[in-house]
Amino acid sequence: MSANPSRRRFIQSAAVLGGAALAGSTASTTRAALAPETREPAEKTDKSNPFTLRFGLASYTTRKLSLDHTLQIAKRLNLSCITLKDMHLPLSASPEITAQNAQKVRDAGLDLYGGGVIYMNSQAEVDRAFDYARAAGFRLIIGVPQHELLDYVEQKIKTYNIAVAIHNHGPEDRLYPTVQSAYARLEGRDKRFGLCIDLGHSQRCGIRPADDILQFHDRLLDIHFKDVSDSTRAGTTVEIGRGVIDIPATLEALRSVGYKGIASYEYEKDADDPLPGLAESVGYVNGVLTMMNRNTA
Repeated sequence: MSANPSRRRFIQSAAVLGGAALAGSTASTTRAALAPETREPAEKTDKSNPFTLRFGLASYTTRKLSLDHTLQIAKRLNLSCITLKDMHLPLSASPEITAQNAQKVRDAGLDLYGGGVIYMNSQAEVDRAFDYARAAGFRLIIGVPQHELLDYVEQKIKTYNIAVAIHNHGPEDRLYPTVQSAYARLEGRDKRFGLCIDLGHSQRCGIRPADDILQFHDRLLDIHFKDVSDSTRAGTTVEIGRGVIDIPATLEALRSVGYKGIASYEYEKDADDPLPGLAESVGYVNGVLTMMNRNTA
């Protein structure tokens, strides 16, 4: 596969990729991750200031590995935040066990800010999701609620003060294939009811992730950060920078809208041994951010 134009431009302009994979992240801890009401409008973004993001790990990346191994990988790559899928923090566990395992993650020095993707096909599943999130101390549920449950989910958000970010799932999905399909159903709802934009699924729908960010940022609560091989339903996850997503444009869009949330890597390739490809992805993104800030200094 030939490198995409954004990757070629970046490699031509910077020789920073080689050592960036295990470099310190550009995490910023100056604002709460889930506070959309505090985001500055795009026109007020000061490009003379360094652009920083808090990076995390979506644990679907390590779905075939243990929780302990997952935490080791996150710490090795200096990913300070994490969301857990239920293979690492089972939905079926008691509240006491859930709380104990969540504390184990925090004792390892990671910000366990959310969980998911969690499917909500009935009121009972919504109840279970919020009880689980409360036991784990989540600030955010990354979820896929059925359309008829949206009012009920919003009531739970207000009762529990736990945000919910609807995850777009690409052209195969009937509920929320695109970011726009989720956004349209959130009009007038509590601002804690928002979006988790999956960059790969946007691109697989033929939509530039940068455009989704620019258009729907007022509801943006979380990001699944990745790259894919093609802009059709045939696209699959690849190392960031080797696919078709314009990563510099995506990061520039996040800077433009003043995004203050978390971007969690979800590297779905190489499930048995995701570390090499994930490390390459982290290094590429860190390198792009370094060049962005160098060019605006």
